[in-house]
Amino acid sequence: MRTGIATVCLSGTLKEKMQACAIAGFDGIEIFEQDLVTSPLSPEDVRRMAADLGLTLDLYQPFRDFDGVTEDLLAANLRRAEAKFRLMSRLGMDTILVCSNVATATIDDDDLRASQLSALAKLAGEHGVKVAYEALAWGKYVNDYEHAHRLVEMVDHPNLGTCLDSFHILSRDWDTAPIENINADKIFFVQVADAPKLSMDVLSWSRHYRVFPGEGQFELAKFMGHVVRAGYTGPVSLEVFNDVFRQSDVERTAVDAMRSLIWLEEQSAKWLDANSSGTAGAPGTQAPARRRYPMELATLPQVAEPAGFNFAEVKAADTGVLETVLGQLGFEFNGRHRTKNVQLWTMGHARVIINEQAPEAAEPAIAALGFDVDSPVIASARAQQLKAPVVPRKSQANEEVFQGFAAPDSTEIFLCQGNPDGTAAWTAEFGQPRELGEGRQLGEGPAGPAGAPAAVIDHVNLAQPWQHFDEAVLFYTSALALEPLPYAEVASPSGLVRSQVMQTADRHVRLVLNLAPLIQQEGARKSYQEHIAFAVDDLVATARAARDRGLAFLQIPENYYEDLAARFDLEPGFLATLRELNLLYDRDADGEFLHFYTATVGSVFFEMVERRGSYDGYGAPNAPVRHAVQYDHLHQLTQTNR
Repeated sequence: MRTGIATVCLSGTLKEKMQACAIAGFDGIEIFEQDLVTSPLSPEDVRRMAADLGLTLDLYQPFRDFDGVTEDLLAANLRRAEAKFRLMSRLGMDTILVCSNVATATIDDDDLRASQLSALAKLAGEHGVKVAYEALAWGKYVNDYEHAHRLVEMVDHPNLGTCLDSFHILSRDWDTAPIENINADKIFFVQVADAPKLSMDVLSWSRHYRVFPGEGQFELAKFMGHVVRAGYTGPVSLEVFNDVFRQSDVERTAVDAMRSLIWLEEQSAKWLDANSSGTAGAPGTQAPARRRYPMELATLPQVAEPAGFNFAEVKAADTGVLETVLGQLGFEFNGRHRTKNVQLWTMGHARVIINEQAPEAAEPAIAALGFDVDSPVIASARAQQLKAPVVPRKSQANEEVFQGFAAPDSTEIFLCQGNPDGTAAWTAEFGQPRELGEGRQLGEGPAGPAGAPAAVIDHVNLAQPWQHFDEAVLFYTSALALEPLPYAEVASPSGLVRSQVMQTADRHVRLVLNLAPLIQQEGARKSYQEHIAFAVDDLVATARAARDRGLAFLQIPENYYEDLAARFDLEPGFLATLRELNLLYDRDADGEFLHFYTATVGSVFFEMVERRGSYDGYGAPNAPVRHAVQYDHLHQLTQTNR
């Protein structure tokens, strides 16, 4: 599949955009007129630069408001078109996008439109240019791709074809199956964009909320499947209007864009396989081979979703407070690594690595996550083909080699070979003691008692930079096979927090991505806090033991418990226990959820949870309480440190 992208998708100058597209691996680009008009590069410079970068110049766009006009306006439009055709000759480009009229059309007559498009096609032919006519979703008289194609057929000129744009088709819920009835020779160009499902006017939706494939909710694989079946062989090009992308790093956005097309190509191949018109052979016979189409679709190494969390890693320059908190929670210290400055703490099958190899004065932060997968090498190869940067770790003889890559928020992701019983072979590399200040040995006192309760990592909550949230969703979907759920918004004192759950089908891996507002503190921007949640069988007993060890719980206000009593008919003694231990509670038709939070250390805090019955949520009604208490605590610390 030939890949392309419109320069309007990216930030920066035309030169910077072209360089970023080449680095990301695109085959070609669409030149958006404004990018050329504002560039100091001459058309000849752009042509040479594209050749040097190995990029084809696939489409010049947009040419607006041509058809359905009066005779005097038609003459002006043809003069304008001829000027663009001469410009395209200097650029070495042969295809122009002509949009259905939005602003100047006054005559709703298909015969007139066909006549005017015929004049345009004839003029284009004289300059060696092909015209790709596109039905805008908000076109005044033409807003349906089938209508646009009928006009192309009426004209019947070799230099006039149609452009199929997924946004203009899917935003109007047009049926995509008729695409297969279009003569492939008349499909001059294909543009793709995804989008969240929103209730708003289609023009505003298009101009501000398009995203790359896999980052929205459109059925793009189905759309592309019909395009492939039609016999199209030209570029599949991204055209995304998005306020965030236009403010983000150009090279990073280009890589995200390329990842989306790689993902779309794979998903389209899967759709074609699942919707093959062929029939299975008789029992015991070999299944029919995949049907071949003129456009070849590549696939990636196939991997199963992760079986579970293998470990979570927190990094800090001073790890003393982290060690104390984990010990108070009931984690056991399992020693230091024999060659690295890291510690291992465990509670049942929940494993936390404390990494001391952090820059000086670096506060505690989640640095890495390990996942159990069937084949780490194959899963890593898939991630690398999806443009994930590799982050290898040094290993010595007889040490497990982790396959690792970086997520968009810089969290390191490691793929591990887990054991069926939940254990991990690499833990045998730990066991070296280390002395702390005042003669205390790790493993003594607050380091946690022997025989700690059974536990697993229930979920991990990661904060995402505002400009890379959609990128992260696509990354975890494509590289780790996690399924995104519909996002929710949670109120906090500093604004709404957008929360996106990514999970496996069996819920053994739950990753929560939060797009949070930035908190302004004395001119400095502090990132939203992150946390690791551990599931235990008896939260009340765990909380009592942690309290006895001196754990600092997040202090829940009395108003919460009064509201809890009003919402649920709780037994008075149970409610008193919740209040006593600063526990939070939720219930739905499937079960109950108990949880508590620790105080925050750096940007990290911990959560302990107990799921009763088949409760599958995260205590969402309690999230505003947690946000408010943490906000107030941070404000108090700021006031104290002034």
